[in-house]
Amino acid sequence: MKTLFLATALLFSSLMVSATETKVMIRAKAKDAKFIGSSLGGAHIIIRNKLNQQILAEGNTTGSTGNTDLIMKTPKVRGNSIADEQTGGFLATVDIDEPTFVTIEAISPLNNKQAQAVVSTEMWLIPGKNIVGEGIILEIPGYIIDILKPRTHQYIGLNTIKNKPFLFQANVVMMCGCVIEKGGVWNSDEIEVKGILKKDGKFIKNVDMSWVSTNLFEGSDVITTAGNYELILYAYHAKTGNTGVDKVNYVIFD
Repeated sequence: MKTLFLATALLFSSLMVSATETKVMIRAKAKDAKFIGSSLGGAHIIIRNKLNQQILAEGNTTGSTGNTDLIMKTPKVRGNSIADEQTGGFLATVDIDEPTFVTIEAISPLNNKQAQAVVSTEMWLIPGKNIVGEGIILEIPGYIIDILKPRTHQYIGLNTIKNKPFLFQANVVMMCGCVIEKGGVWNSDEIEVKGILKKDGKFIKNVDMSWVSTNLFEGSDVITTAGNYELILYAYHAKTGNTGVDKVNYVIFD
């Protein structure tokens, strides 16, 4: 009996020891921009066993958005990394005892729900075969758009805005937090920002939005009737196909 117990214990111990620590660097990179790191709250990374959906590792990317010249201005050559030691990422440690097919998921941006996207890939992890350095890069599409004026469900008296322009204002940034400015790397002249205005559920008109300062776009229209209004504001970059949207509802009352 003791011999059987000892044999079972040794077998269990050997199975436990056979699991090998494997490191995997995961990075989230904004489409047509830089990496998502600490300044934006990071991207949330989840590594799951594809077979049974067991979570093997999860955490947030931390670090910088990376080197602008290296990422955006230097031609990409095979073997050359666009990330350095400071660049945002999540270094996962996974314990596996055999080659394991996994799903790697990035959820970003964490703190801007209206812009949040989920991007994933699938691959084999091999015990003890680390994937570090530049690691695995997941691209996050979109723009982070926050409508600043009018505010959500704001009640506005018609008499306070009659016969004068009603201001629409929005903050628009890349998914890494990188700035949009006139003539900059992310040139405001190349990004179409417009509002779609609705009243009581029906389309009224499009509203042109113009860049006024870093990340800030403004437009205006004359509102003459009371009702329940909705502004759908979008950003669109024709060269890359990148898009983003935010919506706000507000009330104009007599």
